[in-house]
Amino acid sequence: MSVPVSVKYLGDLRCEAIHGPSQAKLNTDAPVDNQGKGASFSPTDLVATAAATCMATTMAIVANRHGLDLTGIEIKITKEMTTEGPRRIARLPAEIWMPIASTHPQRATLENAARACPVHQSIHPDIEKPITFHWKDA
Repeated sequence: MSVPVSVKYLGDLRCEAIHGPSQAKLNTDAPVDNQGKGASFSPTDLVATAAATCMATTMAIVANRHGLDLTGIEIKITKEMTTEGPRRIARLPAEIWMPIASTHPQRATLENAARACPVHQSIHPDIEKPITFHWKDA
């Protein structure tokens, strides 16, 4: 499946992206530490955002198959950039707060689903992507 996204440079290191199918818009801005104002998501922030939303969505798809509702799941992901060499993402550590107990029979399935999401699998293997799960009863 292909999905077109149109991007227009607005000047002052800002861009507007338009999602073809829905026409939803989002803006980006360069981060403060790279000549921008940090007034919106940076392109690398969107990589982190994509990873977190993909993990949540993929886990929810798997949960639905098992009659489980994951409403209330929360994910905090932190984008850490390199400090030397080429500027790139070095780490994307994520913490996931699960709305179910650690003893749930689908625990391993859900953890595997998070790690198998398409974005997580698409990120270069040199980027560290540790995931810490926090379960409702822990």
